[in-house]
Amino acid sequence: MSSTRFDPSGPLRGSLRPPSDKSISHRAALIAAMGEGETTIEGYLDAADTRSTLAAVEAVGVRVEGSPEEGLRIEGVGLRGAGPATIDVGNAGTLLRLLPGWLAGQVGESWILDGDESIRRRPVDRIALPLRQMGARLSAREDRLPPLEIEGAPLTGITCEMPIASAQVKSCLLFAGLLAEGETRVVEPLPSRDHTERMLAAAGASIARDGDVVVVRPAERLEPGPISVPADISSAAFFIVAASLVGGSEVTLEEVNVNPTRTGLLAILERMGAAIAREDETEVGGEPIARLRVRSAPLRATEVGGAEIPLAIDELPLVALAACFAEGTTVIRDAEELRRKESDRIETVTAALRALGGKVEATADGMVVEGSGGLRGGATESHGDHRIAMLGAVAGLASTEGVEVRGMDAAAVSYPGFEADLAALLRS
Repeated sequence: MSSTRFDPSGPLRGSLRPPSDKSISHRAALIAAMGEGETTIEGYLDAADTRSTLAAVEAVGVRVEGSPEEGLRIEGVGLRGAGPATIDVGNAGTLLRLLPGWLAGQVGESWILDGDESIRRRPVDRIALPLRQMGARLSAREDRLPPLEIEGAPLTGITCEMPIASAQVKSCLLFAGLLAEGETRVVEPLPSRDHTERMLAAAGASIARDGDVVVVRPAERLEPGPISVPADISSAAFFIVAASLVGGSEVTLEEVNVNPTRTGLLAILERMGAAIAREDETEVGGEPIARLRVRSAPLRATEVGGAEIPLAIDELPLVALAACFAEGTTVIRDAEELRRKESDRIETVTAALRALGGKVEATADGMVVEGSGGLRGGATESHGDHRIAMLGAVAGLASTEGVEVRGMDAAAVSYPGFEADLAALLRS
């Protein structure tokens, strides 16, 4: 386990393009694998999680050529052409939850999905239950934990009313619906990120939204065109919060995905008083992008809940960090989904911030943070969670005494170059 110290810093200044979007990269590789012919992908994220997805599609017979840096060429096997395999998903929860939707409807083949120690603690029952209702044959340890065994079977479309908004569960069911008889309807309690819908529509699938319902019909083939992956707002978020907290900072982040289903953090921080400007908004590969210019600013407390939660689910730990520096008491609620991430992020974030001098209390579905004007510093554990590792780094820059992050190597899951990019902004 690596240990890295992040001392209080001067202003962050300069410009960079954050890594490519992890969510879109996963989906790009999977949809290309389902497609007919060759799909090119530009800007694919090169990180541990997304490499697991490339290895997974290769394991079922998909040809992958090129590299994330130079561009990928993926020769799909079609919707029904995946071969049997034992698949190591590594630490990639998105892969664990999306891939079964495609495999479950391919009759006559079987697969086993397993992963690292963290993955073996992440439940799959929320995809297994609706897939079984469609006719899928699945088995799991204790009926809810990996390894997950899949035996391809004929599927029938259902109407699934999701109790909790989850783009991963929704995407799994939409993939299954492509192979099912009749239409599949997914009812969301709140809107979640819609990358899967955008990409399936671009590949020729019959998919539409009707209010809070996403409807997909069976398909014979997908024909993805060239795919370009924008920069990931979830990775940009660490620099957005760092620049907001460290006095005198001004940072420009290029080509950031500003899909409305992903920009909850921006709305929350702006409500807290953050100085964030969007410039040069355009579209790449069907996704809106913009340049984000962020300056340091004093923050005030806020309440976060309801429809905002799925729009900022991966960034809520950073909201809690920012709240430690804000004036007043911030409440995060309706975020029970945080307990199902790489770690129980309600508990790990609460423990991390309290270890650094923060006044934070965990609740059943969120956190209460009493702003104290800053953090003292100290030491914190990543618990193998990439976002907790990078949160500790940002906390160190803004603290009075610095922070030692134990397990900083976990950042490589989504952002292998995080420390180098952070150092570049501190040198500028």
